Amino acid sequence: MSAALPWRRGVGIMLLDPAGRVFVGQRIDTPGAWQMPQGGIDAGETPRAAALRELKEEIGTDRAAIIAETPDWLRYELPPALQGKRIWGGHYRGQEQKWFAMRFLGNDGDIDLATHHPEFDAWKWVPAASLPALVVPFKRAIYAAVLAAFADILAGRGPA
Repeated sequence: MSAALPWRRGVGIMLLDPAGRVFVGQRIDTPGAWQMPQGGIDAGETPRAAALRELKEEIGTDRAAIIAETPDWLRYELPPALQGKRIWGGHYRGQEQKWFAMRFLGNDGDIDLATHHPEFDAWKWVPAASLPALVVPFKRAIYAAVLAAFADILAGRGPA
């Protein structure tokens, strides 16, 4: 079935605090599963605009500056049990995402998960290397690709 379905276009955000740690939120619908903010791109919206909008919609703040983006679109495929079912109305095989590294310009008090459509019920800053172990298994490869794409930034060699 998956090959017959298209990819959903979206964005992902690696939000970095001043110490170089990464924001993750615990999904309301999957207790124990953490992820970086991400979401779809609306019709007529650029990936950069979508990333800033998604950040505001998911964590209640857009106090961030884009410092890098992945040169390519990265993909993850939904497991067969989720394809054609509840996720995105069963219309997609997975997501094709443009990822953005952002520097958080606010303080922790600016983060408010009680948004119009909450997706997270808890959040924390974590070391980047811990990301793949925190996410659902089908997203681990894309998280590894994001870490590789932003390796220079995470090592302090990229944009500040």
